[in-house]
Amino acid sequence: MKTLFRILRWPLGQIVILLDWLTRPSKPAHSAPRQAELDQLTASLKLYQFAQCPFCVKTRRTIRRLGLNIELRDARGDAHWRSELIQQGGRHQVPCLRLLKGDGSSRWLYESKDIIRYLEQHYG
Repeated sequence: MKTLFRILRWPLGQIVILLDWLTRPSKPAHSAPRQAELDQLTASLKLYQFAQCPFCVKTRRTIRRLGLNIELRDARGDAHWRSELIQQGGRHQVPCLRLLKGDGSSRWLYESKDIIRYLEQHYG
């Protein structure tokens, strides 16, 4: 059963990526000063994610819809980001948004609904 799941996971993931690409929301037309402000406010945010994860797609769509420039870190394809997520965040779960606090420490926000709620409350 595990092998069957692995065989099905790749094509299903490609379908998820295709559907996301075909239906992705438009970026908003922020004024240049507003976009610069958003870029500055979100410069320290990092989203650890997998390209084919439906919950990551949902989170990335919100980022695009809000016009945010948040660095995406591939926690599946890049061993460095995966290791950082596990060692600093505490678990290998995506999506995960790393928030850098004023004192230099990090807060790791898991769960797509919580991440989306945070982004909409702070930048929406």
